[in-house]
Amino acid sequence: MIILGIDPGIAIVGYGIIEYKNSRFVTLAHGSIQTPAHTDVEARLEMIYNELTDLIKIYHPEEMAIEELFFNTNHTTMVPVAEARGVILLCARQNGLHVAEYTPLQVKQSVVGYGKAVKKQVMHMVSLLLRLEQTPRLDDTCDALAIAICHANCTGSRVRDFHNARQ
Repeated sequence: MIILGIDPGIAIVGYGIIEYKNSRFVTLAHGSIQTPAHTDVEARLEMIYNELTDLIKIYHPEEMAIEELFFNTNHTTMVPVAEARGVILLCARQNGLHVAEYTPLQVKQSVVGYGKAVKKQVMHMVSLLLRLEQTPRLDDTCDALAIAICHANCTGSRVRDFHNARQ
């Protein structure tokens, strides 16, 4: 299964594309979609949509995993980030991708084994699990890879399979 992990944002959208097969991870691509500051929101949203569509056409992911919105202190970016997330979800829908959403706590629990892990721990485990030679420079990229790993771990879950079989 090819999974596209997304850390949504308006200035930076982190992405990580992994293949999960036979309980092993292969990193296909990772990086960020960056939009210039002082650009109209509509233009930034269009850039995100277009670049994400290009990534989907290149790598053909089957599923998208995205972080649920969580705002602790910075409420000024809440609306633009929510708008970007909406465009990302629309892009997934229009490209036929199943979407799964995870909280930061779920991602940390899945990747590190501790829901209150610090960023450095997550970055270390992402590099270790994906056998990366270098940890991604941007937190957003590392978070996107962690979200993809979380989805792979949850998708392969026997608990999930058990519950789906009972429905």
